[in-house]
Amino acid sequence: MSSVEGTTMEVRKREKRPPSFADFIVQFRWIYVVPVVLPFSFLFYQYKSWQLTIQRLLHGTPNEQSHLENIKKVQKRIRERKPGSDGLICTARPAWLGVALRNSEHKRAARFEVELGHLSSIVWIDKEKLLMKVEPMVCMSQVSHETLKLGLAPAVLPELDDLTVGGVINGYGIEGSSHIYGLFAETCTAFEVVLADGTVVRCTKDNEYSDLFKAIPWSHGSLGLLVGVEFKLIPVKEYMRVTFTPVHGDLKKIAQVYTDSFCPRDLDQDNPQKVPDFVEGIVYTKNTAVITTGRYATKAEAKSKGNKINALGNWYKPWFHIHAEQALKNGEFVEYVPIRQYYHRHTRSLYWEGGLIVPFGNNPLFRFFLGWLMPPKVSILKMTQNDAIRNYYIQRHACQDLLVPQHKVAESLELCHDVFETYPVWLCPHRLFKMRCGTMLDAEKDYEKNKQPGDTDYAQMWTDVGVWGVPGPVLRQEVWDGVEATKSMERWLRENNSYQCLYAVVEQTEEEFWQMFDPTLYTAMRKKYGAEGAFMSVYYKISNTKKTPEAIEKDKNL
Repeated sequence: MSSVEGTTMEVRKREKRPPSFADFIVQFRWIYVVPVVLPFSFLFYQYKSWQLTIQRLLHGTPNEQSHLENIKKVQKRIRERKPGSDGLICTARPAWLGVALRNSEHKRAARFEVELGHLSSIVWIDKEKLLMKVEPMVCMSQVSHETLKLGLAPAVLPELDDLTVGGVINGYGIEGSSHIYGLFAETCTAFEVVLADGTVVRCTKDNEYSDLFKAIPWSHGSLGLLVGVEFKLIPVKEYMRVTFTPVHGDLKKIAQVYTDSFCPRDLDQDNPQKVPDFVEGIVYTKNTAVITTGRYATKAEAKSKGNKINALGNWYKPWFHIHAEQALKNGEFVEYVPIRQYYHRHTRSLYWEGGLIVPFGNNPLFRFFLGWLMPPKVSILKMTQNDAIRNYYIQRHACQDLLVPQHKVAESLELCHDVFETYPVWLCPHRLFKMRCGTMLDAEKDYEKNKQPGDTDYAQMWTDVGVWGVPGPVLRQEVWDGVEATKSMERWLRENNSYQCLYAVVEQTEEEFWQMFDPTLYTAMRKKYGAEGAFMSVYYKISNTKKTPEAIEKDKNL
């Protein structure tokens, strides 16, 4: 029996719906994706790679001086704004270039755009201090490419190549190492921010701008424009020793096996002998899952007799989630994966969304002859979609992340089955550090008085439950309302002191939104640093509602 409103976990009978033209377009989009989107995506990636090389040849290696010149362009543009007549400030990045699937209504309203595209350089890497400084448009593939040459990597490196540093700070950045280090933003040591008056400030956790430093994560550029980031690096080895563990049972058992894989029951959470370096779970059905854990390994260890090396990132190899699923048939197995290929293991297939875009994408023949063209660039896919197709995805496609305390993972999985019935489901743990200063996200109140496995005095263990794909009712040609499903999920999250990831479609009202998130520090920083009436507020930017003149005027006063 599910705990969600007393419903069962059996397949619910729903009214059948007639097929639509949008169904046809989405089902057969591979007809234009393969010959058009994939080649253009490949050429775009090549262009970006060569662009960086050419820039270095023409202008030299980026440094603090070139970085300061880039910031001055942002300051100059902001100071050109006329507060009485110009719109609210936002970046000039086109909506289609973002990874988020929502309609980005704030980009359609009156606005004052500031270009940040030139802020795409790695400024420096300090091997001794284990720190790295980059500009916000630097993407994860750039970061891993440069750091791994030195035997280093970010403590948290979100998997998808196209995710930018600014995006994973202002939005959401998680990886399989987050159960140790937290979200990407929590590994940062300094932010450079241009305020509404054009002033640039450097914020750290203990300088005069420490309050702004704590408020930047999840603010979506509504406090100021992020123009520089410093974050921690860790020494890494050449390979990841990956263990694929199958789970057969109900969702409660899956949640328990997943928790036990990285949360010692004796609460010895900081013991590296008991806690692996990486963890993720892939729930394939309501009765099956594979839990993968990883530990860094040297080249010598990987090449020891009897060990299996799998370069699973090669274009002709099966997609990672398909490969991991073999554990359900063959039992637990262990492989050694080259470290960069492991970090970006979900990029080629965009987790499992790639199979919806190119249904035969994992076919051995396609992988061998055309697999090198994968993945399609999300922004180019979005550019080919009109409002009707985007609305189709909101109505008949699930793309949400639930952030829940670890002890509520089983309940959240039951909720997702009842509301979405979408598989696979991604599980990724992360520490939520105890702040107690009014940040938008914080650990549950008084959790430390009754610690659960995974918790410590300074942080509570949480999990990201990622639901991405076509819901079961849609596959069965049944009536399913994506808006109502999202509202049901949001309501459950509010009632269970949990959070919704803001890259996704948000259906909450503004009042409901601030019931979920703590506005205390955020509101104070909007007022203190002059963001009110200058920058769009976070709810205004992420909500799915049309930006009417009334909404714009209201946001100016927030």
